[in-house]
Amino acid sequence: MELISSSDGTSIACWHSGAGEPLLLVHGTSGDHLAWAPVLPALERHFSVWTIDRRGRGRSGDANSYAFERECEDIARVVDGIGGSVHLLGHSFGGLCALEAALLTPNIGGLILYEPSISLAGSAWSAELNATMQYLLKAGNREEVLLLFFRDIVKTPSQEIAAMQGGPSWHGRIAAVHTIPRELQGIDRYIFEPARFHALQIFTMLLLGGDSPPRRHRIAEKLHQALPFSQIKLLQGQQHSAMRTAPDLFVREVTEFLSNL
Repeated sequence: MELISSSDGTSIACWHSGAGEPLLLVHGTSGDHLAWAPVLPALERHFSVWTIDRRGRGRSGDANSYAFERECEDIARVVDGIGGSVHLLGHSFGGLCALEAALLTPNIGGLILYEPSISLAGSAWSAELNATMQYLLKAGNREEVLLLFFRDIVKTPSQEIAAMQGGPSWHGRIAAVHTIPRELQGIDRYIFEPARFHALQIFTMLLLGGDSPPRRHRIAEKLHQALPFSQIKLLQGQQHSAMRTAPDLFVREVTEFLSNL
């Protein structure tokens, strides 16, 4: 593990393994670097893989106050710290951070966004939901906050939740549940402005679960229209977590796209 200092001085914990062109993986809400465990060994055979704990969880630091902009700056600073041209892959909220980071550094080679957390009608965040989560946190019911997030907000199938509960990252997710409300509020406040990305000269693959709900398909199409060098790739039979539910398929699509750049 090594630490890379972000623009506000927050330390971002990074892990590095494998050999080849550098590929930075950015996890989603509630996760940490262990979210990539199912696909890491296969990706290491093709790339020099970097994983991180986003701020506020795991071995990374945090600031006294939260701003979504700092998350994006973190990713750009890690990309620049790796050096040279770095491929960037972001999932869910990490995909939104990666999208914005692409405007902050010239050092991104290929960009892969797996269902980034852009909402066309606001996120599931509300004052009532926030109050419920804060009540559960103060009561020490951290796992219930996590289950509330996956079950009622992300609409994760029960079998996937059960698989995560038995996986290596579940305890880390419980430890990071205090970051869920602030990220949901960040999604709710984020306004996607297509014109900001029309000049982005980065080849981009938009990964989309074939069985994901229609709203994710609409978001992918809007991104495709805004990003001049983008393509949509359907992960047939999958939804929001193909790195867990279909790791071979996920790795194949990532490696094929990046190897053809």
